[in-house]
Amino acid sequence: MQPHFPSPIENNKRPDLADMRPDDWVAQWLPQSWGPYARLCRLDRPVGTWLTLLPCIAALIQAAGGWPDLWRLIIFSFGALLMRGVGCCFNDIFDRDFDNKVERTRFRPLTSGQLSLRNALIFVFIQLLVAALLLLAINSYSRWLALLLLPFVIIYPLCKRFTHWPQAVLGVAFNWGMLMAWSDTQNSVPLAAVAMWVGAVSWQIGYDAIYGYIDMEDDLKLGLKSAAIRFGDNGKQWLTGFYGISIVLWMWAGYAMGMSWAYFVIMAAIAVHLAWQVYQFDPKKRELGLPLFRANMTVGVLLVAAALAGTLIN
Repeated sequence: MQPHFPSPIENNKRPDLADMRPDDWVAQWLPQSWGPYARLCRLDRPVGTWLTLLPCIAALIQAAGGWPDLWRLIIFSFGALLMRGVGCCFNDIFDRDFDNKVERTRFRPLTSGQLSLRNALIFVFIQLLVAALLLLAINSYSRWLALLLLPFVIIYPLCKRFTHWPQAVLGVAFNWGMLMAWSDTQNSVPLAAVAMWVGAVSWQIGYDAIYGYIDMEDDLKLGLKSAAIRFGDNGKQWLTGFYGISIVLWMWAGYAMGMSWAYFVIMAAIAVHLAWQVYQFDPKKRELGLPLFRANMTVGVLLVAAALAGTLIN
């Protein structure tokens, strides 16, 4: 069963906010039967994977004091891809009865009937099995941390039913690899590494709230909760607060780790970029949510650059 994608005529009044497109690389290059699985784990929308992986790479660099071990980088990259995919699958499984009532998510494979619940569950099991094999490549400390991550991945989609802070749970899960980067490299997780992680969680609460404004009208009708609903018209103030916490924590962590002056120069650039996001943000313009969300790729890249500069430039 194929979803009915909107035509240009249907969209002439306002921008369509659906997060699937009929002409993407999945439709053009993958067999038709593979498409629903690729979209279920968001292979067609890799921004989330990069936002998971880039802070983790920064942590690997800081933990190694320079260029990370290539094998460890490969393992953590696959881990980010798989766990982001698993999280998206659980999200769509739990939300399948809501997604067809939300403009952004109405074409997702489960809610639109392209994929059965049974096949989605089998696909999740396969991804978890492959992820379990990756555990053989990391130390025992990191294996225990990986097991602690799974409950957060599973419960995140349920949080929107009873709290305005599902983005906080998502931030914990998305950035968990930062802690594992230290545990696997140094066999310890120092306070400065925890500060970097908490800063990343705060950053994610901010940028995912921006994304949440896209769905706010639909979520209110369905009785769901989100940080965007909690922020309401005061979104700029809340974003300033959460982004500010991130910068303060990242700056302190860099100092505690002995990062060089170059780290703080790039941190200043990150602060300017986040301030630009707050300036551009408008809670009344839902169509701004996706481009501002994607703009955080710049922050992720700058985090990696800051870690490299702080360890390699004296």
